[in-house]
Amino acid sequence: MSAKTPKIVLAPMAGITDRPFRTLCRRLGADETTSEMVSANPALRNTDKSRLRLDYRGEDGKRIVQIAGADPVTLAEAARYNVDQGADIIDINMGCPAKKVCNVMAGSALLKDEKLVGKILETVVNAVPVPVTVKIRTGTDPENRNGVTIANIAEASGIQSIAVHGRTRACAFKGEAEYDTIREIKHAVSIPVYANGDIDSPEKAQEVLNYTGADGIMIGRAAQGYPWIFREIKQFLETGKACPRPSPEETKKTILEHLTGLYGFYGEFKGVKIARKHVRWYLQNLLPAPKAKNAWQRIAQVDTIAVQLESIRNAFEEEAMTTKTKAA
Repeated sequence: MSAKTPKIVLAPMAGITDRPFRTLCRRLGADETTSEMVSANPALRNTDKSRLRLDYRGEDGKRIVQIAGADPVTLAEAARYNVDQGADIIDINMGCPAKKVCNVMAGSALLKDEKLVGKILETVVNAVPVPVTVKIRTGTDPENRNGVTIANIAEASGIQSIAVHGRTRACAFKGEAEYDTIREIKHAVSIPVYANGDIDSPEKAQEVLNYTGADGIMIGRAAQGYPWIFREIKQFLETGKACPRPSPEETKKTILEHLTGLYGFYGEFKGVKIARKHVRWYLQNLLPAPKAKNAWQRIAQVDTIAVQLESIRNAFEEEAMTTKTKAA
């Protein structure tokens, strides 16, 4: 990547950006990846869920751990703990709109208490010797977009970069992302700003970067079932030329690589279960709707590695054969 090429990073997504998915996205062009959100609550530190979310053995690149909570002292302790475990960067979640997170005043619920935001960020920054970053939304609701104020607080607190999802907490994932606030934030602070929200193609990535002036982009839902998006965006930003979509053979090979990684990471029972959502996204992105639906109906109830892998192979081999027949 040239010095002038904006960074393309994978957004932290609970239940999705585990080690197998992070590894895959990095191989396909993501410059940075972040762990799934982990609670700052020390009582949850040794649960199986937290243990797996913080497992980045064998991964290349910087180890970025995202923590969530509402108490400055507890978050600082969590930051120190994760740095001791090998984290290179601590990211603070102030963007998650999920009710179970916001109901405990964490995630994007924090945005309405600017004083608390400042206290949290300053306390965590002072607690660890590594960079601290933050992910936010544009505000609490469309009538209260205080993203610029939050960004100024973040910079003053010593935060090293800020990622901004172009929706408010109240918007969740409804409607379209707006980039005006991200543009205003970029103009208001000197630290790097990453634009996030509805960036689902190379052309959209370039458009958002041009409009906001952001230093990079963060890809979340668009990578679900289509991790090749990182490679495609990177080539487009560097050359202005579109990258070919993956061939049927590469598609099948990549999916099987991902699923095999999930099985090895979680074991057969849990791995097959977790793989289902990824399989559904792959089918929806890569097969025509009727075929994707038929394939999913066959795969949805599968509960063994062998049958799940065979079902995937069959689904994409059938599609490849159909395509060749049409071409002939």
